[in-house]
This record gives sequence, structure tokens and C-alpha cells, in this order.
Amino acid sequence: MIEKAKAGAKAELGVQGLDDITVGGLSRGRLFLLEGSPGTGKTTIATQFLMAGARNGERALYITLSETEDELRASALSHGWSLEGIDLFELVPPESLLDEDQQQSLLYSSDLELGETTRRIFQSFEQVKPERVVLDSLSEIRLLAQSSLRYRRQILALKHYFARSGATVLLLDDLSSEANDRTMHSVAHGVIRLEELAPEYGGERRRLRVVKYRGQRYRGGNHDFVIETGGVRVFPRLVSAEHRQDFKREVLKSQSPQLNSLLGGGIERGSSVLILGPAGTGKSLLAISFIVGASKRGERAAMFVFDEEIGLLFERALGLGIDLQAMVDSDLLTIEQVDAAQLTPGEFSERVRRCVEEKGARTVVLDSLNGYQAAMPEEKSLVLHMHELLQYLNRCGVSTFLTVAQHGLVGDMKAPVDVTYLADTVILLRYFEARGRVRRAMSVIKKRTSAHEDTIREYRIDENGISLGEPLMSFQGVLRGVPELVDDGAVLPNVPT
Repeated sequence: MIEKAKAGAKAELGVQGLDDITVGGLSRGRLFLLEGSPGTGKTTIATQFLMAGARNGERALYITLSETEDELRASALSHGWSLEGIDLFELVPPESLLDEDQQQSLLYSSDLELGETTRRIFQSFEQVKPERVVLDSLSEIRLLAQSSLRYRRQILALKHYFARSGATVLLLDDLSSEANDRTMHSVAHGVIRLEELAPEYGGERRRLRVVKYRGQRYRGGNHDFVIETGGVRVFPRLVSAEHRQDFKREVLKSQSPQLNSLLGGGIERGSSVLILGPAGTGKSLLAISFIVGASKRGERAAMFVFDEEIGLLFERALGLGIDLQAMVDSDLLTIEQVDAAQLTPGEFSERVRRCVEEKGARTVVLDSLNGYQAAMPEEKSLVLHMHELLQYLNRCGVSTFLTVAQHGLVGDMKAPVDVTYLADTVILLRYFEARGRVRRAMSVIKKRTSAHEDTIREYRIDENGISLGEPLMSFQGVLRGVPELVDDGAVLPNVPT
């Protein structure tokens, strides 16, 4: 109840996700700084802040020193906004200051323009008497002040003036000054920084961080966000410790008795399974077989495909007797194509959460981590993101299946990233050569939740899906790719069809 009361007393920003990060929005009657280089979305967020106030019946004022009113209205129109209920005040230089003769005069001083600018800001405020104010931008005032001392005094004067009125003020800064200028950081009640990153390939990545918020708990760290038609959408950083649900840790069996035996009975609900193997060994198909099992139990599932085109995946699965389209049509499966070059990790986590919390998915497949890694700036970030995501899914009672394609076909192989220690169960798929044929072998090399078979079983992929044979008890070196007989009378058992 205390947290709700605090959130209700705040001025909501009206930006999806950002109010969650700031625990309700901005403290009323305070001055805040929104900083970032040009193009990071400052004007868009500021406009959404004023629109949220206008919807609540609050008077809102946008004072612009850098953009014209026509530019602001055109920008709003591109998002489908009308700006009704928001007063726009375009602070253009006085005509006397635009006079060519006066600009060339030796008596011309920036003091005149700075004083005139401040007077007109106060004048526009007195006319509207708003409850929410946006001042865009501080770089113009900084240029007029010409020194750090005068700039700080001017900002303090603005702060005290607005504080007496009880208005919530959002100041915008495009960071055009020196990198070490932190004048506003000490003056403002809170500071939000926007950043834009340009990867070597793919679309730009945007993120924000709450640098400071006096007397207020907030969600720290970097949070991804996007600018789309309709405004800015922020994806708060996932913290798995905040999500925990009560569920029964029952054993979920697959449709194959041999696979269940290999897994020690099946897969426990709320656990994660990592499927490792080279290309073509059937990692996706093995993960899909658990989706089929969930569908037959009447549970919803979600699959995120990074590497394969969805249409091709549907056709390939149908050729093996699995009708994914029928599952989608019956609302038992949500399947999404993911473009790693266009998607931020934060947005991907939000998609997974939506499937779990809104659509009720209890089985989630990520195919594959190779594609997911492409969305990460570095391997370390991938491991941290995966840790939080897997912990979140496990605590929500979701069974998660991850696939990783290893480099190579036979012999020693390496994965692009090692996340075996994060998964509760690790299934290893391998090619091996025997009797002039390329065969496939499967083994479970790790399972935290229960005992499992330590054997290696040959399997086959045909129109019936995946079929497992008996354990290869009389051979060694299967995982290396070239098995050796250790029993002269032994033969390779046939895989059932």
C-alpha cells in the first residue's frame, strides 16, 4: 500500500516501461534532467510526459528554444498525436537581436540575450501556470551563459522559480558541451541518460539509464528501448528474483519411452534443457517433440526461431508428421521469427515474458543460442542475459529448451558460447561413422534434478520423428565419431522404425 501511494503521488511519464523503472514516474514539484545526444528520443519522451499530464487534466507547457512549433507538431503527427491540451511556446530570438547592425555593434553583450530569454521563459510560465513543464533545450542557455558559473546560476534561478510554483519540470540537454560538464547533475532532482549505439551490422540500439534519483528507489542498470510509431517503448531490465510462482515440479514425459529412459523418466517442470550438437543432428526437432508433448497435455508453448525461416520449419516438421500450423491455429503454440540484427536483448526478454505472463506458455524453446548471441555485444553479456532469463522461466514453472549448434561435424567440436553450467539438463547429439554409414548418437551428460542413463543411444530421424535404439553397450569412441568394438561378438543394434 505504501508503494502504491508513492506511485500515485508521482507524475507518470506516460512511457511504457519507464514508469516501471522509476517506480511510478517523476516526483511532483521537482526538476529533472533528460540528457542524450541528438536522435536518442528526448523530444519524444518529453512529449509523452506532457501528454500523460494532459490526459489527467493537468496543464502542460512545452517551451522550445531549439525547434520550431511546426517541427514539434510535425513530429507529433508522425506518431499520430494531436498535442491537444499542451501549450507550445516557441522561444525565438527577439527581433532586435536579429538586427544585423546590432549584432555587429561593439556594445552587443550576451547578457542582454540571456536576460531576455529568461524573462520570456518566466512570462510564458505565468501565462499558462502549468503543472508540467518541458524546457528544450539547455544547450541554448549554456551557449548564452558563456561560462560555467553564469550557467549554474541561471539554472539555479530557474530551479527555485519553478519550485515555488510546484510544477514538475523536465529539462532536455543534447550533451553538446564538454563531456566533463556535470552542472545539471548536481542541481537536478533526478537524471535520465539516453544512449544510441551503432553496431557494425544491423539497426541502431538505444538504451537508457537512471543516473540519479534523490530519495527514491529505482531499477538501476541499462534498459533497452525503441522509438516506434506511437512513441518510445522501454524494456526494463529483467530481474529474475522479482518473479516467483508456486507450481508442482512434476515430471513431464516425452512421446518416446526410450528418450524417457535416457532422461531418467522425463523432464521436470520448471527446469532448463540445453541441446548441443553439430548442424543437422535434429536439435530443433528434438525440442519440437517436447512442444508436441505439451500440446497433447493441453498446455500452451512458445518457440522463438533465430536461424530458420518459419515457413521452411513448418514444412520440415510436417514432413515428419508434426503439424505446427494446427497447434498455432488451436492457440496452443506461439511461434515468432527473431531477427537478431534488429532486436535488442531487452526487447527479446519482453517478448518471452509476454508469452509466459499473458499467453500462459509453459514450454519455451529458443532455437538457437547461436542466433541469440548475435544480438549481444559480447559473450559475457549473453551469459548474464541467459542467466536472468532462465532463472525467470524456471521460477515461473516454465520448461525451457535451448539449442546450440557446435562447430564441426565429427571429432572434437566447440560451441560458440559455453552455457552448459546454466542448464539443468544437457543433451549431447553426435554424428558417428559405422559400416559405411553416417549415424547419429544421443546421450545425456548432465541432469541436476534426478538420475539419468549414462548410456549412448543411436537414433534415427524419419517420417515418424525421432526414434531411439538400445544403448550402444559394446562400443567405445562413439562421441569421437569413429566407434571401436570392445566385444568381438557385438553388432550395432538396429534403430526401431
